[in-house]
Amino acid sequence: MFRIGIDMGGTNIRAGMVEDRAVRVLHQEPTPADGTEEEVLQQIYALLDRMPTDQAASIGAGVPSVVDVDDGIVYDVQNIPSWTEVPLKAQLEARYGVPTFVQNDANCFALAEYHYGSGRNQSPMVGLILGTGFAGGIVVNGTLLSGRNCGAGEFGTAPYKDSIYEHYCAGQFFERQYNTTGKAAFDRAEDGDEEAHAMFAELGTHLGRALKSVLYAVDPAHVVLGGSVRHAHPYFEEAMWDELESFAYPRALDHLTVEISSLKHAGVLGAAALGFQDES
Repeated sequence: MFRIGIDMGGTNIRAGMVEDRAVRVLHQEPTPADGTEEEVLQQIYALLDRMPTDQAASIGAGVPSVVDVDDGIVYDVQNIPSWTEVPLKAQLEARYGVPTFVQNDANCFALAEYHYGSGRNQSPMVGLILGTGFAGGIVVNGTLLSGRNCGAGEFGTAPYKDSIYEHYCAGQFFERQYNTTGKAAFDRAEDGDEEAHAMFAELGTHLGRALKSVLYAVDPAHVVLGGSVRHAHPYFEEAMWDELESFAYPRALDHLTVEISSLKHAGVLGAAALGFQDES
């Protein structure tokens, strides 16, 4: 039996059928970011209506927002202003009659890596998304650690320097510090530009410090880096590990692996895997 995963991105909404560790069917439509609450819901329904939902074991949804996990209520979705308080779980269960689970998208990424990626059977495991922002999820013995308010793993909002880690460890770093974009900096680095290489080395130092905070808080066995910035890892990896060498408990580094995500459709896979949590 398959499970359905919904990945609500700022640009596209994707829905897929996941079976035998793979996305068997995938549909996507542009996110009506400026639409009403109902218009966005109708876009989700249009995707799900193209699949045999009555045969699904569960439906899962990952959203870039704060979530009341117990009741499946979504609050203040990034890039969708109309979604300030949406009872998504109740809406989907009423329409499709299938058990539905809703989570933050970073938590879904971590769950995807645990079940389908390089973090499989690693515990504790942390998944970090390095994109426009910086967020994470924590999986312990196969169970997603959400926290009371779905805030566990939000390492990017921890205070750092004059701001927060997110402003130094993600795409925002290039905009704030160098008035450019991460994509432009990456293209320059690919062309051998030394200034761009220095930018990424600086980012790597900040990321190494963020990882030390993760190590102190969680002591993971495995960390997976996802998001668009991960593609630049050859340019920040050395500086990141150089910074990690000052970690107060060096033996912990002997048992730590940090890998780059290679999963396709991690958001859909992780959302579908939310149904596994109900079985554990």
